[in-house]
Amino acid sequence: MTGLEDDTYSNSNSLGIKMTKIEAGELSLGFEGSTLPEALIGRETHRQNGDFDEHPAHKVKISQSFHISTCQVTNAQYEQFDPEHRKLRGKRGFSTEDDEAVVFVSWYEAVQFCRWLSEKEGVPYRLPTEAEWEYTCRAGTRTPFHTGNTLPEPFLKNAGALRQGNETVPLSVGETPPNEWGVYDMHGNVEEWCYDWYGPYQPEMQVDPVGRSDGDFKVTRGGSHSTEIYYLRSANRMGTLPEDKHWLIGFRVVMGELPKTQPLPSLESKEWQRSVRQDTPPEIDQGPDTDIPYFRGPRKYVKIPEDSTGPLYSKHNHDPAIARCPNGDILAIWYTCFREPGRELALAASRLRYGAEEWDEADLFWDAPDRNDHAPALMCDDAGTLYHFNGISAGPGYKKGGLALIMRTSVDNGVTWSKARFVNPERGIPSQPVACEFITEKGDIVFVSDAPGSRSVLWISRDNGQSWTMSNGSIAGIHAGVVQLKDGRLMAFGRGNDIQGKMPESVSDDMGETWNYHPSMFPPIGGGQRPVLMRLNEGPLFFASFTGSRKEPEYISIIDETEKKRLVTGLFAAVSFDEGETWPHIRLVSDDGSGREIETMDKRPFTMDLNTAEPGGYLTACQSEDGIIHLISSQQHYAFNLEWLTTLPPAKAKI
Repeated sequence: MTGLEDDTYSNSNSLGIKMTKIEAGELSLGFEGSTLPEALIGRETHRQNGDFDEHPAHKVKISQSFHISTCQVTNAQYEQFDPEHRKLRGKRGFSTEDDEAVVFVSWYEAVQFCRWLSEKEGVPYRLPTEAEWEYTCRAGTRTPFHTGNTLPEPFLKNAGALRQGNETVPLSVGETPPNEWGVYDMHGNVEEWCYDWYGPYQPEMQVDPVGRSDGDFKVTRGGSHSTEIYYLRSANRMGTLPEDKHWLIGFRVVMGELPKTQPLPSLESKEWQRSVRQDTPPEIDQGPDTDIPYFRGPRKYVKIPEDSTGPLYSKHNHDPAIARCPNGDILAIWYTCFREPGRELALAASRLRYGAEEWDEADLFWDAPDRNDHAPALMCDDAGTLYHFNGISAGPGYKKGGLALIMRTSVDNGVTWSKARFVNPERGIPSQPVACEFITEKGDIVFVSDAPGSRSVLWISRDNGQSWTMSNGSIAGIHAGVVQLKDGRLMAFGRGNDIQGKMPESVSDDMGETWNYHPSMFPPIGGGQRPVLMRLNEGPLFFASFTGSRKEPEYISIIDETEKKRLVTGLFAAVSFDEGETWPHIRLVSDDGSGREIETMDKRPFTMDLNTAEPGGYLTACQSEDGIIHLISSQQHYAFNLEWLTTLPPAKAKI
């Protein structure tokens, strides 16, 4: 008699994996009931009803019994399938012993293990569905944990807000009390891969759901060590790329056939995907008269309803990237969150459609559930392919080597995107993109990443994005803007590592392998600020930055139309016609009016007038075929042409 035929089966299989039978039944999948206890949410009041993706709670019927492993798969068990995995024991200090939960296993590897085990045992093994997992975890309970409204101390392994997972804890399985159905480690220890593609819940009752038909992320459940208690709840949903593997994720197995249920369809389109034209307008290179100064803005592009708490957040929107599309649209992406190190941080997007005066309402762009999707970059190559680069965390946070690096592409003006693939899967190597990307004279793709020590490095692909190498040399300062000069050298300006009280300028004649440093002519900048450097279609270099810290006004002098010097503060732009040797044209990025209140980062107001511009924000820019430069900060969009940049500003405010 096989285990499947034996309703009382609870013995170990040949690997020592003990299985227990879970009877058929029903549950309410997702968050339901009253608000969470204050001890679970603390200052995070947006969490009082759980996460947005735990809604709507809906009835689910598990129509057939199944057997699930009482513990997570261990190193000793997994390595009978893959002996080479032993080399990964102790990576980052985690999971060294035979009886510890196996980690550094991708979803695909976990599936292969199940197939191997099925052949070995003669009965089908697989990953649990998300519904089966939560049903087993709850064991008939409706509280946040199967232990009630909180977790006892023995369940907590380095549990705390925004931990990076650098404090080593043992991952031995089965050492905490089991739930009422005899299953261990459903809250913490390591996350567990589920079968399903991640996607939003639907309100209707479902029978034996198996998730979505496709997606970007595979579901993980249960939370892990080095994770705050909130994310260990029965209803909490996580997920990541199926190729991803790190020190937080392991798995357990189910014995039994996968339900024959049809998966739900793929996700509905977002606002930035809808009704996007695919032809190129014949007049795309025709715009405002290039001989007449043109300035438009600021226009707000971050349009998120007040009090939004997921998947978009009205609290904090920052770190944008921008690209022109072949159809004339401008696409902007940025991260949206409650706080920057949080697991909730996701990417939002908006589209300024060709010929439109206002940006679309924002919508979700990309969101690995309960991962910090930090630091987006966006570019369009000469063939019309859009590239999206991004960091993805293992857990909370983005510092201390917490990010891996991914890339996606689009060939239909940003409507659909390829599956994400890793530029760099190893967390610990600089993988925090900066919104500065370009293609060299030889056709190489280059983008910038922040690095430890207030430095920046380059990622370079010489085969159209198929493979990538990181430069050995580093740029002085983070968030660097980089451009290739006409003689092939690279020039960069960064934030931090100031030289003689000026923003550092870095120059390389070997594609970033080595750099020379000296002070630029520009003032240094600080927190909440990022410069932008690029080459314009017309040939000259364009630079935008700030006159100093955003905390207190600092000033530089410019020359107005009367050829007199005037002190100004805030966001300025500069143009160089001699490859950065001199910057003769500098002016404030302002409408030169008598004064009006504008929002800057996190909706803080400032007064824009003849002498005052936006005090801070992360800058990024692109130029459309009609010559208009599109400069965005963390909230606002400014549009102007080269003639405006080179025209002296007025001496008196415009009315």
